[in-house]
Amino acid sequence: MLEKQRHQLILDILDESTFVSVRDLCSQLDSSEATIRRDLNKLADARKIKKIRGGAQVLDDRAVSNIKISGNAFLVDRERNTDTKRMIAKAATELCEDGEAIIINGGSSTFMMSEFLAERRMNILTNSFVLAHELLENSQNQVTLPGGEVYRKQSIILSSFENDTTQNYRGSKMFMGSPGVSEFGVMETDPLLILAEQKLRKRADKLIVLVDSSKIGIKGNLIFCGLDAVDTIITDSNADPQALDKIRQHGVNVVVVQACG
Repeated sequence: MLEKQRHQLILDILDESTFVSVRDLCSQLDSSEATIRRDLNKLADARKIKKIRGGAQVLDDRAVSNIKISGNAFLVDRERNTDTKRMIAKAATELCEDGEAIIINGGSSTFMMSEFLAERRMNILTNSFVLAHELLENSQNQVTLPGGEVYRKQSIILSSFENDTTQNYRGSKMFMGSPGVSEFGVMETDPLLILAEQKLRKRADKLIVLVDSSKIGIKGNLIFCGLDAVDTIITDSNADPQALDKIRQHGVNVVVVQACG
């Protein structure tokens, strides 16, 4: 990850929590302690943060966002299991046909679909502004974005209002990622994300979930939907076979691609 990207993520994290420790930053940004301390020094010198013992906090005169979303930063997730996610995204795109209208929820796995959508001619609604930018720059697909607030950390656009552009859209398929999928359903990290994703789900005939093997069998305290609402799950060959069998027992089509590395 570039230094500039790390600096922006540190500011975004502080915007949500006012204080963060060096240890937490090392974990969230997958960086060494030396790198994080160097970043904090530079941000403090630029008077963008206040450096304190063991971490950093926002400056006293800096406004803090009242709306917070739990979950990993997009730039961090994008660097994990990249090759495997790419193969999962390729398999997902192969389920699409030219001229089809689809919905793509924001996330690191779904973002990888952009490479394989480059030669397609489709109508795509997405709340991922990075995916939208990629498709507009490198494809002839028609791209629609919903209205709402921009959340830089997750690289998505969310609206808390029921009446937005999504209500006028209809897609044959919705593609989304998840922090965990088990026999209990598709997990999510934040209630606001669930509300936004459920609005999108209502606009699609089928739901296709893209998750690498590290997410299979993972249970959480927030459920986006049960497996009865899922048509297909695409994962990789490192997934626990017993966990996949439990998912199949709910009538879900499970597509397994070869894991990379």
